[in-house]
Amino acid sequence: AASKLEISMPAVVEVEIGGTARIECNFYIPENASYTYIDWFYVDRSNRQVRLYHVTASGVLQDDTDYKQRLSLGEDKALSISAVTVQDARTFVCQVGAGSYGVGENSTELSVYKVPKTPEIEPNSGGISVQSTEVPEIAKCVSKNSFPSPNITWHKNGEQLHPQENQVTILSTLTRESSGLYTVSSTLYAPVRREDRHSRYHCTVHYWLRGQRHALESQGVKVNVFYPAEHLKLQVVSSSALVKEGDNVTLLCEADGNPPPVFSFFKKNLNDWQDLSSLAEPDSGILNLHDVNKSSSGTYRCQSLDLDDMTLKEEDVDLVVNYIEGVHVKMEPSSTLREGESVMLSCDAHSPVALKYQWRDEKGTKLVEGNQLFLRNLTFETSNTFSCKVMAPSVPGLEQSKEVSVAVEGKPRIVAISSPLYVRQDEVVNLTCKAIAFPRPTVQWSINGTAHEYVDNQHIASNLTVRVSHDLLQAGAMCRVSNKLGVSEKHIQLVDQKSTAESQGVIIVAIIVAILVVAVLGAVIYFLHKKGKIPCGRAGKQDITKPEARKDKIVVEVKSDKLSEEAGLLQGANGEKRAAADQ
Repeated sequence: AASKLEISMPAVVEVEIGGTARIECNFYIPENASYTYIDWFYVDRSNRQVRLYHVTASGVLQDDTDYKQRLSLGEDKALSISAVTVQDARTFVCQVGAGSYGVGENSTELSVYKVPKTPEIEPNSGGISVQSTEVPEIAKCVSKNSFPSPNITWHKNGEQLHPQENQVTILSTLTRESSGLYTVSSTLYAPVRREDRHSRYHCTVHYWLRGQRHALESQGVKVNVFYPAEHLKLQVVSSSALVKEGDNVTLLCEADGNPPPVFSFFKKNLNDWQDLSSLAEPDSGILNLHDVNKSSSGTYRCQSLDLDDMTLKEEDVDLVVNYIEGVHVKMEPSSTLREGESVMLSCDAHSPVALKYQWRDEKGTKLVEGNQLFLRNLTFETSNTFSCKVMAPSVPGLEQSKEVSVAVEGKPRIVAISSPLYVRQDEVVNLTCKAIAFPRPTVQWSINGTAHEYVDNQHIASNLTVRVSHDLLQAGAMCRVSNKLGVSEKHIQLVDQKSTAESQGVIIVAIIVAILVVAVLGAVIYFLHKKGKIPCGRAGKQDITKPEARKDKIVVEVKSDKLSEEAGLLQGANGEKRAAADQ
């Protein structure tokens, strides 16, 4: 056991600014004696001790100091300081008086700290040229409100940068704010190369806490590096692999410099170059060519001018526009075609690529593959519009068509008339006559009326509106169709519906009478057949015993002559009387 007064205190107490610091004072007095007093002091800048508390058995006395509102004393006589500030970073002393055991004291260093804010980085707002003669500024870094003062380091792509003469320069400034906290700022200067367009820079603020080093990193940033173009590329951009007439084409000029150079476009015309720059999109390497054709083919050039070092680069590209031109159709013979003749249609065209031909009718139905269409035994119905479709199989979508009309001439042919036509006298009716012919024929009627004509290609239809007279019923009407090649006529018969109705009535009456006669004959035959079973002399007996064939014969005879039936009945009756007398 110790034989003298001992006081133990922590050498250092660390507390964050704004927090509460608690400083303990542990002491030992031999023989478990009691203390006489306990005094708490702090050491000011003059190295003078200023008392804060005087504690005795009779009570606690707090001195009137700047700490008075922020101090408190625990039951274990530990000193607590609330709302710690930067100025509280000093030495605090605990002194214990123990009577005959003397006086002892010890001290604690109060260390205050403030974790700095995450550093903020701001890259160079302009561009940095790789050809700069001076070491350019890359970025600035600022960390605020820290205590004690921290320091800043710089990093490029994760690796720390160190100052090097004429290469890397780091300038740092430390500012103490009115609050006593520190703000540290740092600026990085370093040369850049073309590869640094992808580099990322960040800064790190370092500070100490409880004897250990800590760090906070800023976000990473990139800087805008200016460098001249090394390569220039000019390409044709189209919706299809092979360009065809009618397509929209884009000439895209790209350079790998920064900022992008100034682009100019040209097209080669014989011995000179035509400037197309006015047609290009402003401040871009894009030239749009709309609805290209054969004349759009040729050599195009893109020039790039680097404004940083005024270097000029050029690149050429050939544009090939596939086309079909000169589509024409030849007809043999080329003279006028008549019914029954034949004709050959031949189609031809020009293109830098292989062509395929196809013939179609006016409805779009494919007739034949190949550039020739042979039509034999021509008729009016053959007259039509035929289309020759020219295609380039190697260039999808490249095609053209040419139409040709085949007209077959011939004298008129009447194909339909409204005959016979059932009418009533004084009724207004339409007489119709349809014909086919070419050239267009004239339709004439043998009677007067109001005529309306309808023409569809080689077909003509005439409707004549007339009132039915007695003479018209007797004579009918004649339709006459003619052109320079001949005449065709047909007669239209008119039938009186009244006469037809009377004739039909007579026929119906005759049919009804015939049906009644047949019914009566059937009833008579059935009656005779039943009566044949009654005894009627020899003749009657024979009739009963006659074979079926003979009965049928008798029936047939009865049916064929009604008068014979009546005579037979009389004879049968007389016979029966004679037989009765004999008996």
